Amino acid sequence: MAGGVDCSLTHFSMAPAEEVLKCPKCNVELTATTRHKLKVQSCPSCGGMWLEHQELDQLEDEVFDFGEHAKGTLVVNLTATTDKCPECSALLKRFRYRFYDLEMELCESGHGYWLDQDEDTRVLELMKVEEKNLQRTLRAEDRWAAMLNRMRSGSFFSRLRDLFHR
Repeated sequence: MAGGVDCSLTHFSMAPAEEVLKCPKCNVELTATTRHKLKVQSCPSCGGMWLEHQELDQLEDEVFDFGEHAKGTLVVNLTATTDKCPECSALLKRFRYRFYDLEMELCESGHGYWLDQDEDTRVLELMKVEEKNLQRTLRAEDRWAAMLNRMRSGSFFSRLRDLFHR
């Protein structure tokens, strides 16, 4: 203490400030929201949402049970936009989602995806269709394999030979 004044340094614990994410469409601060059992950052103004890579996977997995390898190609036909990534401010790229007629944006640096209002619901609908088609394909392949096995059996060839040798 010099001259009655405490000269000791006081250390303040400064926790890093949470990063404020802004909507790439209307520049409004994104807020935490729960959509389809998933916590996401969404825009209270336009209803769009920012999904990180694992969040998009989690959304799809709500209705698709065949694993990542069966989902197919995610990004098709990248085109430039004027919208900026909420995390790094790089320009987002628009793409067709898994060859469907749904367009969304992504950050090429890998930060995530921008979905316009209710596109998350559309993703779920498309993944339900994809799963249904895959189940149908697998059932057809199983039936074909069973038919081939029956055709290869001795009894099938015996009956076929009997048809032509009567």
